[in-house]
Amino acid sequence: QVQLVESGGGLVQAGGSLRLSCAASGRTISSYAMGWFRQAPGKEREFVGSISGSTSIRYYADSVKGRFTIARDNAQNMVYLQMNSLKPEDTAVYYCNADRGPIRPGSRGGYWGQGTQVTVSS
Repeated sequence: QVQLVESGGGLVQAGGSLRLSCAASGRTISSYAMGWFRQAPGKEREFVGSISGSTSIRYYADSVKGRFTIARDNAQNMVYLQMNSLKPEDTAVYYCNADRGPIRPGSRGGYWGQGTQVTVSS
């Protein structure tokens, strides 16, 4: 079992930055792909980005490419999502995901955190 706890959400103005953290416990995440998803009110949960376990290859949704960056610290069992140039449409609850297999848009397996709210005001 892997337990995931997100933190770092909050209220920020458009154009601002936030860094989300995901603390993992229970197992070392070095062999897990890690991902971030988000869900806005009334919308489906959507893929934001992922980072592979062994090679740290990153994938991003087109909507965040160039603005968001995923990083992982396997020694600390942590994953981060640096969000820059935030837009009101980035407002959502952000979820951390850990999976043995690749994490891509539409992924629903693995382990999930409870989410952290990000609100971007215009």
